[in-house]
Amino acid sequence: MKLPEETVDEQGNVRHRHHEMSDAWLVGRASELVAVAQSSHLAAQLDAASEIDHILAEAQGRGEPRIVAQLLRAAAVVRLVTPGLVDMSDPQLDEMLAHCRRHGLIVLEADARALRGRRFLLGNAEDKALTEIASALAMMLDEEPDVDPVFDKRIWDQLLANTFQDIALVLTQLGVYEMADDVLAGANNALRESGQPHQIYVHLVNRARLRIGWGLRLERVNLHDAAHEQFKVASGLAEAAEVPFRQSLHPGRRDMDAAEQVPILGAAHALTNPAESHLDRLWSLRGLSMYARELIIVAIALARCLVEANRLDDALKVLGDTRTQMEHDTSEPSLVLSLEREYAHLCGPHTTSALQAYNAALELELWQMRESRVATLQTRREHERLTRAHGQIAQQALQDPLTGLPNRRALDDKIGELIAGQVDPFSIALVDLDGFKGVNDRHSHAEGDDVLRVIASTLRQALRGDDMVARYGGDEFVVLLPGAPLHAAEAALGRAVDAVAGLPIDLSRGVTLSVGVISLRPRESANQALSRADSAMYVAKRQGGCQVAAVAGEPSAEA
Repeated sequence: MKLPEETVDEQGNVRHRHHEMSDAWLVGRASELVAVAQSSHLAAQLDAASEIDHILAEAQGRGEPRIVAQLLRAAAVVRLVTPGLVDMSDPQLDEMLAHCRRHGLIVLEADARALRGRRFLLGNAEDKALTEIASALAMMLDEEPDVDPVFDKRIWDQLLANTFQDIALVLTQLGVYEMADDVLAGANNALRESGQPHQIYVHLVNRARLRIGWGLRLERVNLHDAAHEQFKVASGLAEAAEVPFRQSLHPGRRDMDAAEQVPILGAAHALTNPAESHLDRLWSLRGLSMYARELIIVAIALARCLVEANRLDDALKVLGDTRTQMEHDTSEPSLVLSLEREYAHLCGPHTTSALQAYNAALELELWQMRESRVATLQTRREHERLTRAHGQIAQQALQDPLTGLPNRRALDDKIGELIAGQVDPFSIALVDLDGFKGVNDRHSHAEGDDVLRVIASTLRQALRGDDMVARYGGDEFVVLLPGAPLHAAEAALGRAVDAVAGLPIDLSRGVTLSVGVISLRPRESANQALSRADSAMYVAKRQGGCQVAAVAGEPSAEA
């Protein structure tokens, strides 16, 4: 992807002129930076975090909700994979969740939940991770979110795939392999027609990592044949990843196989057939391993190949060193147990039969705990499904079915709440459409409904996140601007008037806005305030429309 022209700031840092680039370019560049952060070491990760923050700021300035949501995700992922920045992902994830809820972006909201689950595992909060993943599963599998018409099919499928993969990653970390496999099947379906090489490559790596973890878990309960079958599947997936790797965003060498550069893929081949011939590759991959899952899986594969080469002491040292590295890591509880089993197994001659019996009993208990974890996940998923269904029913009672905005009842509740809370300053606007009657007369009521929907969406996007836009009735809307003094509210509504006036004629049919805005007075009732805003709106109408009239006091009769 071609980078924009660079500039140098006062501190001598190179900055790209992101303001000159399209929304699609910003999202594409963010994807590149995520790939860099996931596959590079600290300096490159920090550079990626810095640039992605500039891209996010540019997108937030433009205000397109779907672009902002995708860039919030990218900024959070870069922090989650960068040592020292993990704690800084919390505000990004909270903002992403709130933003997606506010704009009804269900798939990206589910992705925010999955990423929060990943964050909780990094903080040793497994129970919270289970709750987040249950919510994500309820949104993606029980609700089956409708296609967002703003996205084309290719982008929509890629968003689905990202979310499914983020959910599956946490399920894999929790050791819930069967459910993770089902979720990854959803990602596979989404990528079948629309996947780009990088996404396909990442998907195959994730599936191989799942199969390896699954196989190691089966070994711990002595199901060795079943485990070997999982390793064989992982090796086949590693082979399949070679072609998309060459066109992926992974910052590796294209003259070398992916299995020589990607720890999970090289380990998959070695676990399927441990042999001395894998040693050089595995030693190299050990140095490339960045994450707990890579360090553990490569260590186990390397130890098995060292044993095949009659180098037991070296195998024990590799496992021992990895155990030390994992001492304070909580992100991969199931793989850590497999690492401990591997180490104990190689120490076999020093292990008494009583300890072996104790280990077998412990594994049985852990297997039962895993079943309990699955049951907990399913119970919370069902609870989330019912809660969301109830919430949707309640929301429908407060939502205008045509525009999706809050209705008159919701407006009355909110304005009463703000007045009772004595919010100051607090501005209120009444918005009326200029020329709307002519749309219905010249075209049809169905076309008039389309215009109402477009203008409602444009009005909502032009204002702050804390502002409330409600349909008041017919072609009138009310805007509540808590915390905004009259001059600030006038400026914000002026931008909304300009945004509607700038719509393509085939969308707006030439309709514009007349807006009256007032600032709430002490002890003024909701009806009094709305009456003053209505009078101010007629001032804007009489002055020709397509403008804002801000009235500090009562408008004069001659106005």
